[in-house]
Amino acid sequence: MTLILNVLYNALFPKISVGSLLNVTFGNATELIISIHALRSNMIRVVQQSLLGSILSNMLLVLGCALFGGGIVHCKREQVFSKPSAAMNLGLLLMAVMGLLFPAVLHFRHTELHFGNSELALSRFSSSVMLVAYGAYIFFQLTSQKHLYTPINEEESSTPTDGSLDDDDPDTSKWESIVWLFIFTALISVLSEYLVNAIEGASIAMNIPKAFISVILLPVVGNAAEHASAIMFAVKDKLDIALGIAIGSSTQIAMFVIPFSVVVGWIMGRSIDLNFQLFETATLIMTVLVVAFMLQEGTSNYFKGLMLLLCYLIVAASFFVHTDSEYFQDEPEDHS
Repeated sequence: MTLILNVLYNALFPKISVGSLLNVTFGNATELIISIHALRSNMIRVVQQSLLGSILSNMLLVLGCALFGGGIVHCKREQVFSKPSAAMNLGLLLMAVMGLLFPAVLHFRHTELHFGNSELALSRFSSSVMLVAYGAYIFFQLTSQKHLYTPINEEESSTPTDGSLDDDDPDTSKWESIVWLFIFTALISVLSEYLVNAIEGASIAMNIPKAFISVILLPVVGNAAEHASAIMFAVKDKLDIALGIAIGSSTQIAMFVIPFSVVVGWIMGRSIDLNFQLFETATLIMTVLVVAFMLQEGTSNYFKGLMLLLCYLIVAASFFVHTDSEYFQDEPEDHS
């Protein structure tokens, strides 16, 4: 699927925002499909932890590998990227953190007006607001302020040269790529149900906490397309695109997939909310802050990538020794 995504990007290169958006959207199709299947089985914590893990994986593992790989290849200089685009995505991620933090604090402090109900109502309201905000962001990105999302390297290479062609010219047409994307998405939909049903058994058989499988293992597999694409673009010194894939994917999950799952759960009668518990929420807050500090200068090198990878190792180790209390554990339902 990674090659198909890259072909789609290249076919839409003149419209950089559209290409990145398609790359991110179809790359996150796995997470969305897994979440819907898990909701059908009433595995709410699997939904929450797998989506959280996707954000952590994109921001630390995928982005870290991209910065590290690009920094090694271009070690003689610092790579640069567009700061406004990165700042906009990080601002949206902070808004998502706000949406997840308040329900968790209310629950932990027992300061809800109606215990349980107020938390769920707040989550559904916040999810609706987040969906509106993400829709406005897409409109802003594609229409109102396109110049903010023009990659620095694209501006430098905008002057054509005689006989020179882009080395990324696609071998497959745009529509063929779209057809293949839908075929792969359908296959993922079939396989996701088996994957969700195997989580409980795998946790017991391998003696691994279910939180580690949901937060670390599932997202690593689900983010394979973004992982490969981001590294390839960073190595080619197209760091804006690599950041657009890694940070853009995290933004889409936080501002669209998570609130969309809450709304879908509302329709399905599942009590999924934005209370991801304090441990998971604190992990997300620290991740967003670390990435924000790493990207604030608008430059990148291999050491920044290495730092993000080491942070991800700490996160992975933390979830390996973390387990939910019995109050928050799922009670899966069987569906014929």
